[in-house]
Amino acid sequence: MKHPTTRRDFLSAGSLGFLGLSLDQYLAAAATKAPEKAKANSVILFWLEGGPSHIDTWDPKTNSNFRPMSTNVAGIQVSELLPKISKKMDKLAVVRSMHTRGNDHPQATHYVITGHEINPAMQFPSVGSIITKELGPRNAVPANVLVPKWERGRQYEDYFRASFLGGDYDPMCIPDPSKPDFQVTDLSLPKSVSQASVDSRSAFLKAVDRRYRALSETVEHTDMDAFTAQAWKMILTPAVRDAFDLGKESDKMKERYGKDSVGQSALLARRLVEAGSRFVTAAGYHGNSWDTHSDNDKSHRDRLAPTLDRTLTALIDDLDERGLLDTTLVIAMGEFGRTPAINPNLGRDHWPNCWSLALAGGGIKTGQVVGSSDEKGFNVTSRVVSMGDLYATVYKTLGIDWTKEYMSPIGRPVKIANSLEDRTGEPVKELLG
Repeated sequence: MKHPTTRRDFLSAGSLGFLGLSLDQYLAAAATKAPEKAKANSVILFWLEGGPSHIDTWDPKTNSNFRPMSTNVAGIQVSELLPKISKKMDKLAVVRSMHTRGNDHPQATHYVITGHEINPAMQFPSVGSIITKELGPRNAVPANVLVPKWERGRQYEDYFRASFLGGDYDPMCIPDPSKPDFQVTDLSLPKSVSQASVDSRSAFLKAVDRRYRALSETVEHTDMDAFTAQAWKMILTPAVRDAFDLGKESDKMKERYGKDSVGQSALLARRLVEAGSRFVTAAGYHGNSWDTHSDNDKSHRDRLAPTLDRTLTALIDDLDERGLLDTTLVIAMGEFGRTPAINPNLGRDHWPNCWSLALAGGGIKTGQVVGSSDEKGFNVTSRVVSMGDLYATVYKTLGIDWTKEYMSPIGRPVKIANSLEDRTGEPVKELLG
């Protein structure tokens, strides 16, 4: 008769639960090595929640009330709302021909983060979870991080998770780093817990583990030994805790990024990829920040574009100064664009038919625009780029086989670079040089 107690039950009794982490995250990933010839080894997703107006930022048009501004690359213009970015266009590539699905926030967010439309029969893994699975962890640092976590509800947060790949590859969701009381308690020992106590708890875990071995001896258990050791290493390695410690950054650097949630999430993202994280979502824009159904121009001018201009520029420059830009791919995007037509509330509504995003680093070819839209920004006129195409490009920069498929629990093969019409996306050659 099969014993009703599982190995997970025994491990839970052994004290690692206070970490707030899944041991399995490293069990499956530890055996995976990063490709040797990859240009990039990490990704920062600078998430513009709500969907920025492409014609008021990356793809200026005559139906925008903001003038186009020349950049430091001849022939490329952006909105006047992005003066700092205009001086860094040589380090950026803008895709003006994104075409996706989903006309409301949940549908569109799920689509751009997973490459798949919402399906009631199954959930799909996020791009960050796929990258985490394929590349594996580095330096005991959490491989996949979302900062800050959503304060209200988990619907959007769930779209960034690993789904059927398992909680092993879920992002570690941490609090807002701009708050005065910010700390990641899961990665530090309570003051009341000494190293000796940790050793004692480890001894207890071993005792429980020996009992479990007597009940169920498996090959997988050998790997679990190494995985358990790594979980402890995460909380006992100063470098891991230091990666989350923004107190080690100068006040000048914090000001450079911006001391708000947008700026500090991006600064923490830089610290994390520098320490070894594979995929970090800097989600400082919360509450559908870019969802400008009313007062679009005022919101873009007074709140949204200035923080984008400041923080994205700081992130790119900081990565470059530290020699990290070539190996860190930065993606700045939301879930869609906004209608070229203004509504009665002086706002712009959702528009997935044609929108823009920006990329930097990771070995991609910068100083260029890929694709184009019509005179008003309603539709793509050249070089349609789907999410599958974008993610095929991302995977290629990381040395991941973008044609790979995973088998889902319902027996359906799932493309990791799923494009429109359920085909495999193709890398955007213009971005790869």
